[in-house]
Amino acid sequence: MEELKLKVDKKSMLLYIVTDRSWLGEDSFIIQVEETIQNGATFIQLREKEMGFDEFVKEAKEVKVLTDKYKIPFVINDNIEVALACGADGVHVGQSDMAVKDVRSQIGKDKILGVSAQTVEQAILAEKNGADYLGVGAVFSTSTKPDADAVTFETLKTICESVSIPVVAIGGISEKNILELKGTGISGVAVISAIFSKPDIVKATRRMHELSGKTVLL
Repeated sequence: MEELKLKVDKKSMLLYIVTDRSWLGEDSFIIQVEETIQNGATFIQLREKEMGFDEFVKEAKEVKVLTDKYKIPFVINDNIEVALACGADGVHVGQSDMAVKDVRSQIGKDKILGVSAQTVEQAILAEKNGADYLGVGAVFSTSTKPDADAVTFETLKTICESVSIPVVAIGGISEKNILELKGTGISGVAVISAIFSKPDIVKATRRMHELSGKTVLL
């Protein structure tokens, strides 16, 4: 298992960006993604729930050019076929998507596998079955996933203590509440609206990167 755990450096999890095109302004989607990378994003997850396969793969390949250029990890949300077709570094799956063991067998041992977890039991099992990192939340209420189950800070802390792989907190995290996560043991934060809903993405990314550094003890 050690070789799998080494695929994701904890430092690369500091500011984990999940894309969302619903707030697209004047700039193109790809320009927005590059702006986040240039200003502090350390990991990119491409999330497209409504896009067809061919269009998804095309966009994913464009994002991969950027992540390769800046040498940061890049995973696809939920869609293993797209992840393999575009050559992404890996895939992130939820609890209801597919068994972690099955995902690992499909993507192979060299790809990054991220798994969502809401409980200590889910977290331990995900690591045992081949997860390289965990996304834990929602730690705050979120408009992106209004039906997401809440995860208490105590549970988040216990999860971090129970696994040896990096843990990223997700769900409603903003510059106003991020410092509340200090001391939980997380390796980073995953954000969506904290970046993409802002009129100035550059400024928002820089601010969240700064605050992430104060929240996470590397």
